[in-house]
Amino acid sequence: MNRLAAFLRELKSPGNFLAALFLALLVAGALLAPWLAPHSPVAHSNERLISPGADHLLGTDQFGRDIFSRLITGARVDLLVSFGAAALAAVLGVVIGLIGGTTKGFPRMLAMRGIEVILAFPPIVFALLVVTLFGPGSLTLILTMGILFAPQFARVVYGEVLTISNLEYVQASRVMGSSSLRVLFLVILPGALPPVLVQLSMTVATSMLLSSGLSYLGLGVVPPTPSWGGMIAEGQAIMMTSPGLLFFSSAAVVATVLCFSVLADALEKSLDPRRSRKRGAVRQAPKATVA
Repeated sequence: MNRLAAFLRELKSPGNFLAALFLALLVAGALLAPWLAPHSPVAHSNERLISPGADHLLGTDQFGRDIFSRLITGARVDLLVSFGAAALAAVLGVVIGLIGGTTKGFPRMLAMRGIEVILAFPPIVFALLVVTLFGPGSLTLILTMGILFAPQFARVVYGEVLTISNLEYVQASRVMGSSSLRVLFLVILPGALPPVLVQLSMTVATSMLLSSGLSYLGLGVVPPTPSWGGMIAEGQAIMMTSPGLLFFSSAAVVATVLCFSVLADALEKSLDPRRSRKRGAVRQAPKATVA
C-alpha cells in the first residue's frame, strides 16, 4: 500500500499524469477499436488522399483507407505485440534469474552464460535474423523479442536475489524451518519484483520501438493488418503530396514510447526506496567549495 501511495503521488506531477492519461486512453481505444473505428481499416475505396474532415477524422491514405481507423487498429496490434513480448521476457528472465541466484556450479554458469550469449548480439541484428528465418508475423515478433529482452530481466532478478538472500529476515525465515521453495517464492521473490515492474514498463517501450522498426522494414506485422511501422513506411512514399499519414503514425510511436518511458521513471521512483534515498542524499549534499 505504501508503494501504491508513492506511485499515486508521482502521478500528481503534470508530466507523469499526462503520460498515464495518454496510455490509459490509448489502451482503452485499442481494446474498443472494433467499435470505435468509423470505417474498415483494410477496405479500399475511391476516396484517396482526402484531407481530414467530418467523415474521415485524419483523412485517407493512397488506397482510400481511413487513417484514424487504421491508427487505432494498429495500436491494438502493436500493444498486443509489445505487451506479449514484455510479458514473455519477464517470465523467462525471472526464471533464469532465480536459477542463477539460488544455485551454484553448473546450473548458475549455464543460466548466466546463456544470457551473455544473447546479450552479445545487437538487438536489431538478432531480430532480423530470427524473423528472416521464421518469417514475419505477430507471433514471431512476440517470441523473438521475448527471448531478446529476457536477459535484461534475468540480470535484474539475479542481482536482487543475491542481495536479498543475505538480508536478516531471509536468514530468519530459514532458521525458523521454512523450506527453500517457500523462502524463494514467498520471501525472496516479492522483494525482487519492484525492479521487475520497472523493467517491464521499459521493455514495453523498447518492444514498441523495435516492432515498429521491423514492420517498417516489412518484417513485422503482415499486411493488410495495420501496424504503426507499416503505416510509417506507407506514409513515407507519399510524404511530399500528403504528409498526414507519416505524421500521425510517427507521432503515435514517439508519444507512446515517450509515455512508457516517463511511466517507468515514475515507477522506479515509487517502487525503489533506495533510489529515492540516494536522490535525496544528492540533493542535500553541500556543494564543494573551490579555493
